[in-house]
Amino acid sequence: MVNQVQRGDGSWQSCKSDSSGASNSSESSKESSRSSTPVLDVDRSDRLRDKMRRRMESGDRWFSLEFFPPRTASGAVNLISRFDRMGTGGPLFIDITWHPAGDPGSDKETSSLMIASTAVNYCGLESILHLTCCNQTKEKISGYLAKAKHLGLKNIMALRGDPVGADWEEEEGGFNYATDLVKHIRSEFDDYFDICVAGYPTGHPEAESYEEDLRHLKEKVDAGADFIITQLFFRADTFLKFLDDCRAIGITCPILPGIFPIQGYQSLRQLVKLSKLEVPEEITRVIEPIKDNDAAIRNYGIKQAVEMCRVLLDSGKVPGLHFYTLNREVATMEVLRQLGLWIEDPRRPLPWAVSAHPKRKVEDVRPIFWASRPKSYIYRTQDWDEFPNGRWGNSSSPAFGELNDYYLFYLKSKSSKDALLKMWGDELMSEESVYEVFTCYITAQPNRSGHKVMCLPWNDEPLAPETNLLKDELEKVNRRGVLTINSQPNINGKPSTDPIAGWGPAGGYVFQKAYLEFFTSSENVNALLKVLKKYEPRVNYHIVNVHGRNLTNAPDMQPNAVTWGIFPGREIVQPTVVDPDSFMYWKDEAFALWIEQWAKLYEDESPSRMIIKYIHDNYFLVNLVDNDFPLESCLWKVIDDMFELLDATPEPNTTEWSIFYALPKKRCYLQNR
Repeated sequence: MVNQVQRGDGSWQSCKSDSSGASNSSESSKESSRSSTPVLDVDRSDRLRDKMRRRMESGDRWFSLEFFPPRTASGAVNLISRFDRMGTGGPLFIDITWHPAGDPGSDKETSSLMIASTAVNYCGLESILHLTCCNQTKEKISGYLAKAKHLGLKNIMALRGDPVGADWEEEEGGFNYATDLVKHIRSEFDDYFDICVAGYPTGHPEAESYEEDLRHLKEKVDAGADFIITQLFFRADTFLKFLDDCRAIGITCPILPGIFPIQGYQSLRQLVKLSKLEVPEEITRVIEPIKDNDAAIRNYGIKQAVEMCRVLLDSGKVPGLHFYTLNREVATMEVLRQLGLWIEDPRRPLPWAVSAHPKRKVEDVRPIFWASRPKSYIYRTQDWDEFPNGRWGNSSSPAFGELNDYYLFYLKSKSSKDALLKMWGDELMSEESVYEVFTCYITAQPNRSGHKVMCLPWNDEPLAPETNLLKDELEKVNRRGVLTINSQPNINGKPSTDPIAGWGPAGGYVFQKAYLEFFTSSENVNALLKVLKKYEPRVNYHIVNVHGRNLTNAPDMQPNAVTWGIFPGREIVQPTVVDPDSFMYWKDEAFALWIEQWAKLYEDESPSRMIIKYIHDNYFLVNLVDNDFPLESCLWKVIDDMFELLDATPEPNTTEWSIFYALPKKRCYLQNR
């Protein structure tokens, strides 16, 4: 492939690139990204036990959440969406249970290990992986721990586990007690993992006595456990007595109460059966008459949990609460809201979603192209050894990984095929049908079938608040075939606490250059190229088609910082860039989404599928940057000028001034048969 780069005098130079599409004309950022710029206040570098200690010292209470792996692939997609939603409330960590019958250590999308890894890497959530002794040899356990470490997991909940049958059966070459598992983890992995163990406020059901169970708990802590999470209970005084008893025998680590908001009659019975607990008479007296009314039981469960949690917090002995969610969110979120623990802080540490993988703890710069697909960016850079810190440099040091695994559950759309067809059209009649889908997404108005378009292949969420600032202009250009997939307004020194544009610590100021990225037809591109001449050097552009034929006026293929911030006592931070090399990797993904997530909804060779394929094959991907951020953005004027030129010149002689081959205006969506 040949990238044509415009010189300052208006002529074009060519630079060779590798087969994957990224230019190799610039130096490796493995050197250029080794900046000493301090990372912003993103709490990614500390251990979980250190985070707990700081919270306890400051008196800042916290909560955490437990989930279990789903049984189906669609359930995995839904669970990851729930992580994203519940992560907005600020849990200190989540934990994922270990189900021996569900192949928990495999690469299946429903395995405990994969769910926990996804929470860390793609949702940015500190996560604890449960690990049990049940039916496992030392070698197998060591293998799972090594795999967990490789995947970025740093925390383990060491459990004996429930027996597969009625009674516990010893595993030859394995462990029979959680204490032995804790010792093994410390022996094999030293201090890498933070280790949590389970406590039983009424004593383990298999223990000879409550006092004996406390002694076993102290053995687990003495073996190397860092903190304790308890089994559920129904009375606050049950936990407070247990806590005092633990302290009396010398257990000094944090002990978190396990809270179970009652959400349904059957789920309560099942959980009580598994945990071998008795439900207090004052609770059964209330729920028995309403056992067939799920809403009434849930409301009672919320009330009961809130009252119990307030007693615990008011005691001054409980720094945090751990919730058994049963993979549901309504009851737990309501309890947390009533307790004042659910805090949706609109401020972001960085303009993009961070990963909790330890090797990415210094990462503070990314290309803007993946702004709406952060999980994809993390997936494609997962094999990098180093990540840009302080500045992007001239290009990314290793190549971006290929994105062939569109089926991976954390990259799938949350919407079903039926829902997508309702939003994007059961049948497309022309390119204008596609324009209408984009316009409905921008305006949040129902389409012709009465369905709201809540997502696009390039963005699985509704419009971001920042993008809403541009809604009127975006609506106008999408109606005419400028199909926008990424944009940001210019910002000149807004406070970092601004609820829409703000990011980073308080007391700072943030800045942005106006940015616009879109697909559009060859006719529009031909006109756009002529218009752009009068906007240089104020506007930088990069235009590319699916085959890699591209034009850019980026000086020497250098990255362009489009977001930056100034904060007290820090160097300038520039977390978002437009990088020409990265754009060539992004274009492969951006074009492929037309086919993988839209065209494949329709039958082969159907008119709808051929319309999407025509756009994929013939449209161009364009990005524009207005460098004069203090002024009103000129990008909308650029687009207006393009349309004016098209309107004034119905059949321009494009070969006189366009470097691109002018495609015929006549569309042919159906192949000859």
